[in-house]
Amino acid sequence: MSGSGTRPTAYGLLPADTTQDVRNRGADLSRQVAVLPVGSFEQHGPFLPLATDTLVACAIAREIADAYPVHLLPPVTISCSHEHAAWPGTVSISSVTLHAVVRDIADSLRRSGVAALVVVNGHGGNYVLGNVVQESSARGEHIALFPAAEDWEEARVRAGVRTSLLSDMHAGEIETSILLHAHPEMVRAGHESADFTADDRRHLLTVGMSAYTESGVIGRPSLGSAEKGKELLASLAGAFAPYFELLTSGADAEADKDTGAGAAAESANSPSKSGGSSE
Repeated sequence: MSGSGTRPTAYGLLPADTTQDVRNRGADLSRQVAVLPVGSFEQHGPFLPLATDTLVACAIAREIADAYPVHLLPPVTISCSHEHAAWPGTVSISSVTLHAVVRDIADSLRRSGVAALVVVNGHGGNYVLGNVVQESSARGEHIALFPAAEDWEEARVRAGVRTSLLSDMHAGEIETSILLHAHPEMVRAGHESADFTADDRRHLLTVGMSAYTESGVIGRPSLGSAEKGKELLASLAGAFAPYFELLTSGADAEADKDTGAGAAAESANSPSKSGGSSE
């Protein structure tokens, strides 16, 4: 059997840190912050890859990691894309599963001494991530969801994106611009003539995306450019500053650091670690 031809692959999505890198980066912080990109694997029209949301989330997270001393995590690549099920290639997990995955990651980070987590969401359908942050914060845990709608709006204006956030719903000007900047090899021909808008989508969760668009596109990808993508990411990196300050400040930050360091040391000296036995 022959393959289907050369397939483009995005490299550099997995952080190359060692455990010492993580330890050194957090040494001067009152509370160390991890950044978790969450994307999806869903249709983005005929010109953007199924992994678009993951690529976008990773591009944002990488921009953050270049500007702040955070612990960059590998991405969650499949999430809640049920509204895109009419298109082949789309894969989803339940909201319950995504909730549990993020909770487990946060719990694991705290056990190894990283007390705070920022979830960088690249897919608008991951509504449950807001609930994860809401519930975790109510328990006194240090967690945030980024970017907020206000962060996207500021980035849109700064970058000169002409399409509103309402109209730029899927595979539009913003996503096309970010990929043209961060992964131009992943953008195929056709985005120049794929514009389609459907601003009234009040029944989206009931009838799915296919009731509003035949191509899978809702937005104006023809307006996308690498320059806009670069400015979008730069703006979002700047917007992250108050999130970082919020999570690393506070009277209990030193206590978190001491507790995390003690837990990490206890784990390192446990019988299972020292006895030679090796998600």
